[in-house]
Amino acid sequence: MGYSAFRRTGLTHHHPGRSYKGYTVIAPLGGDSVYALDMGGRIVHRWHTPDLRPFNAEMLDNGNLAVLGTEKKFAPAGPREPGAPPPKDLKERVRGFGGNATVLRELDWNGETVWEHANELQHHDFKRLPNGNTVLVEWADIPEELERQVRGGQRTRTRKRPPMAGDEIYEIDPSGKEVWRAKIWESHDPRRDPICPLEDRKEWSHVNSIDVNEDGDVLFSCRNNSRVGIISRSTGELTWSYGQPEVFHQHNATWLPNGNVQIFDNGMHRPGMPRSRVIEVNPKTDEIAWEYVATPDIQFLSAHISGAQRLPNGNTLVCEGAPGRLFETTKEREIVWEWVNPIVETVRESPSTAIFRAHRYSPDHPGFADNPVDPRRYMELNRMNGLGGPGFRGGRFGR
Repeated sequence: MGYSAFRRTGLTHHHPGRSYKGYTVIAPLGGDSVYALDMGGRIVHRWHTPDLRPFNAEMLDNGNLAVLGTEKKFAPAGPREPGAPPPKDLKERVRGFGGNATVLRELDWNGETVWEHANELQHHDFKRLPNGNTVLVEWADIPEELERQVRGGQRTRTRKRPPMAGDEIYEIDPSGKEVWRAKIWESHDPRRDPICPLEDRKEWSHVNSIDVNEDGDVLFSCRNNSRVGIISRSTGELTWSYGQPEVFHQHNATWLPNGNVQIFDNGMHRPGMPRSRVIEVNPKTDEIAWEYVATPDIQFLSAHISGAQRLPNGNTLVCEGAPGRLFETTKEREIVWEWVNPIVETVRESPSTAIFRAHRYSPDHPGFADNPVDPRRYMELNRMNGLGGPGFRGGRFGR
């Protein structure tokens, strides 16, 4: 949706009695920092990554921060000459794909790297397991014979096209040794899982999120063919598949404690008027147990990225990623906290306030319990971005 050029940014609404108290971690796209915000919407900590453009960041149970991003030494893919074929090498091609990354780093509170996993084909998401292993997703070329069977997408007139990229999910131990792998394209049906007709054919699935439950089963979300699925860790088989006409180009499918699945349904290319929503789905029945929609529904729309986190008090933290709006809603769909990103970065040569995903952590989380979290440590940074509170001045977008 469109916004006024004079809309308020920073904290715009807060109901202390109904919101879940904690710190919200964000990584504005195009920047070189990850921030922690207090409930007043002020920056209380910054992890500065001068050689890295963070894309996705999460606090780990050990108190460290995991950051997935692209090292600045890997220049973004520039525009091709008209009629020029894409590069054949997959590592070169994915630099032009959304969500691409080159390294996953684990940082301590002071921003020092304590562990990293480099892979120019990894993208979008990761999951640290209780045993210390890490699950990631990477691009891989699918077999040519299978590519010819995949339906949908916009076909080009280029005679020599590079192979179509698919996705594979893999698990590594702390030393980086691979211990498990699943090929998502093997769980797809070329006829039942067509590419959206408004997307090109450089990718089949475009996995944008992964999550792992206590049994090791992997939940994944594929944007290009609007498909959410579960792969059994023990058998490698696809045990659940969910897609259109319920979700369109969705993101951030996550397990909930009750066994249901929460999904950010972006709603792009939905028949009729596009609109976003957050839904909770029972994978045993495919019934929608809960959903958040705006009133009117067009007030909530993010064409890409975005996510949602179910909080311990039952509320849901929503990241309306494209405009950089975060809000917390109750089960009754009452918004009890809202923050609009005032930090303007540059993405693909254009100003951006976009945020891929946001996470909130309780004050007693190991990452915050024993570390200094005070907005006065970042007074100038807060003032520069118009983030209000005691001793600060508010601001407006574009100021």
